[in-house]
Amino acid sequence: MKAASKFLSAASAVALSAALVVPGALAVQFVATSAAEAAVVSRVEVSGNQRVDADTIRNYVSIKPGKAFSSSDIDDAVKALFGTGLFSDVQINQVGSTLVIKVSEYQVVNQVLFQGNKKLKDNALAMAVQLKPRGTFSQATLDADVEAVKAAYRRIGRDDAAVTTQIMDLGDNRVNVVFNINEGDRTQIAAINFVGNSAYSSRRLSDVINTKRSTWLSFVLRDDVYDQDKLNADQELLRRFYYNHGYADFQVVSAVGELDNATNKYTVTITVQEGNRYTFGDVSVESTIPEVDSKSLESVVETRKGDIYNAKNVEDTIIALTEKVAGSGYAFAQVTPRGDRNFENRTISVVYTIDQGTKAYVERIEIRGNDRTRDYVIRREFDVSEGDAFNQVLIQRAKKRLEALDYFEKVEVSTVPGSQPDQVVLVVDVVEKSTGEFSVGAGYSTGGDTAGPSVEGSITERNFLGRGQFIKLSAGGGKNSRDYSLSFTEPYFLGRRIAAGFDIYQRTRDYSDYNSETLGATVRFGLPITDNISTQLAYNISQEKYDLDDGCKTDGIYDPAKCDVSQAILDGIDESPWLKSSVSLGLLYNTIDDMKNPHDGIYANVSTEFAGLGGDAKYVKVTARGSYYQTLSEQLDLVGLISGGAGHVQGYSSGDLRIFDQFQSNDRMIRGFAYGGIGPADIATGDHLGGTTYFNASAEAQFPLPVIPESFGLRGAVFADAATLYGSKIDTTVTQVSTDMEWRASVGVGLMWASPFGPIRIDYAVPVKKEDTDDTQEFNFGISTRF
Repeated sequence: MKAASKFLSAASAVALSAALVVPGALAVQFVATSAAEAAVVSRVEVSGNQRVDADTIRNYVSIKPGKAFSSSDIDDAVKALFGTGLFSDVQINQVGSTLVIKVSEYQVVNQVLFQGNKKLKDNALAMAVQLKPRGTFSQATLDADVEAVKAAYRRIGRDDAAVTTQIMDLGDNRVNVVFNINEGDRTQIAAINFVGNSAYSSRRLSDVINTKRSTWLSFVLRDDVYDQDKLNADQELLRRFYYNHGYADFQVVSAVGELDNATNKYTVTITVQEGNRYTFGDVSVESTIPEVDSKSLESVVETRKGDIYNAKNVEDTIIALTEKVAGSGYAFAQVTPRGDRNFENRTISVVYTIDQGTKAYVERIEIRGNDRTRDYVIRREFDVSEGDAFNQVLIQRAKKRLEALDYFEKVEVSTVPGSQPDQVVLVVDVVEKSTGEFSVGAGYSTGGDTAGPSVEGSITERNFLGRGQFIKLSAGGGKNSRDYSLSFTEPYFLGRRIAAGFDIYQRTRDYSDYNSETLGATVRFGLPITDNISTQLAYNISQEKYDLDDGCKTDGIYDPAKCDVSQAILDGIDESPWLKSSVSLGLLYNTIDDMKNPHDGIYANVSTEFAGLGGDAKYVKVTARGSYYQTLSEQLDLVGLISGGAGHVQGYSSGDLRIFDQFQSNDRMIRGFAYGGIGPADIATGDHLGGTTYFNASAEAQFPLPVIPESFGLRGAVFADAATLYGSKIDTTVTQVSTDMEWRASVGVGLMWASPFGPIRIDYAVPVKKEDTDDTQEFNFGISTRF
């Protein structure tokens, strides 16, 4: 018993000791662990810094003297300091009661220099690189900048440009960065070959894409640069072209460029698979939203049964239906087209299904890459803003608007999740391009009131101060003309999609026996009604001065022995200067597919001018003009054009019109006749006095010229014109002829060139019906457009 009692006593003592020791050991372990995970320092010491103040570094760190911190706090502090972009290395250690922060600062860039560059200026290269004066230097950024410089040269066709760098240490942690550039030779494009095309000729497809074959004009146009990104964009242009012309199965099989190192020229080969051409089958609208009547929406559908399938018309219908339904209060409605191909009769039936989409809102719009363009210039192109319902159709529409501004080389719009499940963030990435232009040009015209050689210089900025405003200052003149003008346009007047602007101009003209000087100004407002229809309201004021040439005077008085001038013209000169104050209203309808190279569409313009808001002129003038383009042969790239116009001017109040308010004929009215060469004429002097009414019509066929490469931009034409100019309100003391409606007609051939200096046209027309008093001019040359 005693032994057992002793054993129990001993066991109890051991247990009691264990009960005391184990908690104590656990307590020691807990304290040790806590000491490792949470510590306190009495001060924070910074070393290694040269430019950045120590207190600034401490502020980036959340660890403060007297406050407990953990190892995760040290990790966060290291990340925060690296995140500033100021330091190449950061070390944080605890030494006793001191937290030691040791940093190594990036060197500061003093200058970024470029040597050996001639084809690209310093400012263009400076925009391409990330290293900037007064910024930090890092090897990783330098390596990226070397590739950026090479990419800049590839964009101008110099693929073999070599770039080396030199770092010049200036002391005090400052460096100069030097890019030594060997620009190399310029690559060219020897040929662009299309494989697999049968519906359209290679020449026609070459017009569609932006990459062009090298020609003698390439040094000016710079459109013969091989760029894979550009070629990828060309593939999309081809797809859209075929989709819009009925080829819904079209595919670009491959698009590659092969470089011949011996000649430094690329051969581009684009292989396509056209597929069959489709027409629209049945077209209908369905709605899963009970309150939305699908029948009432059919009026906005732009696709019609029997028409050639056109992807653009499908897109336009989706937009129109989306806007129509959204306007009825269903902001989240989605329009989805469903196509049903019938391979036997080659039709595509389309059903536009309207569903109530997932509710999502735009949390915010982030814009990146716009170093120059103001944020609001980009935001205003969106029909949605923060807090609005998210609508993918409207987003894509805004993207097209931004691309149409021509401020950016590239526009990308993407979405990322927002802070809530029903929120999205729109991210707009843009790459800006130069929007300023200084140009000096020369030309020659055989007709009009500026006949002869001429020169013009202008300064244009399409994105003035990054505000999206247009401004142009120009001056020019020739043998018989001098022009000065200043134009300004604000495309979003009062925050709305209304273009407001003004023009100030001075024009001087020298005619055969007299000259004129006009000083005027216009204030205008333009409003888009639909995508194809727009209107413009303008107020115009001008002062017109006319004077006889000195060669027609004796002692400052008109001498009939020296010049034979119509009394109507003399009266008009004697009554000058005149002040004209008028308001004009115009309506424009435009569905042309390509304004530079039209193949399909209508361009029509109607305008009315009311003069008499003060001033001397008192009349109402109405003019109209329309042009209809239609492709007659896809394979031959043959385009037909029918155009017509009309005008009438009517004086009021004080009676007769001024002679200089009447219409004068020109080459846009009828070719083959001199400027002002038809219509009422003074029977005594032969001077044409203009008319109050005109009608004109023209039929034309345009075609590519054989043998000549399509990249030259040359096209031929054959045409027939007809016109009449009649009626006169000139004082009846002047005996006139050709005041009745007497038609003139001409036929001819033309040569059109889409030159770097603007559209140039040469016409040779032979009058086949004319009057004895008409003045003919068979050859006409000038920089002009038929619109």
